[in-house]
Amino acid sequence: MYPLRSLLLAGLCLCAQVSAAPLVKRGSSAITLTEPIAPRDDPWYSEPDGFENDAPGTILRIRKAPGNLTTITTNCSAAYNILYRTTNSLYKPTWAVTTLFVPKNHTDALLSYQIPYDTADLNASPSYALYSNTPTDVTASLGKGWFVNVPDYEGPLASFTAGVLSGHATIDAVRAVLSAKECLKLPDGLKYALWGYSGGALASEWAAELQVQYAPELTFSGVALGGLTPNITSVLTTINNKLMAGLAVSSIIGTCNQYPEIMAMLESKLKPTGDLNSTSFLAAQNMTLTETLVAFAGKNISAFFVDGEMDILNPITDKLISKDGIMGYHGVPQAPIFAYKAVEDEVSPIADTDKLVTSYCAMGANILYQRNSIGGHSAEQTNGRAAASAWLDSVLGGTYSKTYNTTGCTIQDVALNVTSSPY
Repeated sequence: MYPLRSLLLAGLCLCAQVSAAPLVKRGSSAITLTEPIAPRDDPWYSEPDGFENDAPGTILRIRKAPGNLTTITTNCSAAYNILYRTTNSLYKPTWAVTTLFVPKNHTDALLSYQIPYDTADLNASPSYALYSNTPTDVTASLGKGWFVNVPDYEGPLASFTAGVLSGHATIDAVRAVLSAKECLKLPDGLKYALWGYSGGALASEWAAELQVQYAPELTFSGVALGGLTPNITSVLTTINNKLMAGLAVSSIIGTCNQYPEIMAMLESKLKPTGDLNSTSFLAAQNMTLTETLVAFAGKNISAFFVDGEMDILNPITDKLISKDGIMGYHGVPQAPIFAYKAVEDEVSPIADTDKLVTSYCAMGANILYQRNSIGGHSAEQTNGRAAASAWLDSVLGGTYSKTYNTTGCTIQDVALNVTSSPY
């Protein structure tokens, strides 16, 4: 379909296979990266001319991950950065980056693992953050022989909680990896699945519901979703004044990064002076998840605005959230779903996930939903891990029909207690 791009991709893949580090042009000279550079400072993180004319999922650049990512990641034989064309929340062309890990001994399975990086800071994107913290789910999956894809699904604007973009970027990361099958020597007949918790589940769920309209050619084997946040408005009101209030700040900034006019409107409504002012609010653009949670813990986020909550939740922002922040309105997931959530989740009320599951079940989805009576939002990531991992083993290992119901919905109330944390 794109013969010139195909030739360029073949060349890029050849370079990626033979070069231990990528070449990045700066002015008239080229340098070899021996260490990763933060995305804001790395010119590799930019779109090539004419990229908007390529199909979603087209690889625009590929390189071996710089530095020591392969050696510091257990069970990994190679790691690649792939920059690809995707589609933003306004359905306009944009780009994103994904990191593909190759296992030492591979099977025919690909897991797209969406990390909950939950921040409006571009430099906290997984392709860079993985150097300091590779999740155990990634290394464990590599140990099973799975290829593991980890996308920067918030895109180049760090659009945390922008659902449509997150879903598109997740789907197109999988498209990009599959399109590089030959040059990266991936096996034929790859089965592929999605897994994410919290913000990672947000991206995974949006991918699952958008797939039927956006990527009908893809057939996901399954989608595991932990700690779902189906309604962003509900999340904002639930966490305000609480320990996790910083998520609201990153969400407001992240989503509005997709809508410049609305972002400008909100910035104009921030208080210029006082303890809760625009400078301290917008500082979240350069904060990791942990830094944001510490900075805004217990704060009333609406107090940063001149007219309080009215400036955050109004007819203009409600319209935005209705199409980019509430799940369940873009399509019914075609793949089997495993959803798991703590009944006492303090970030997103269990009722929101109950409602979403009920809606999908009424429309014919195949869902196993476990409601855990023990722990809260953070604890459930640990408490639900074993069940999610076993479920993914079945969908990627071809044994799903032997273990789980392949039609309809199964809702289970469980009491899984792996961690001592009540949160």
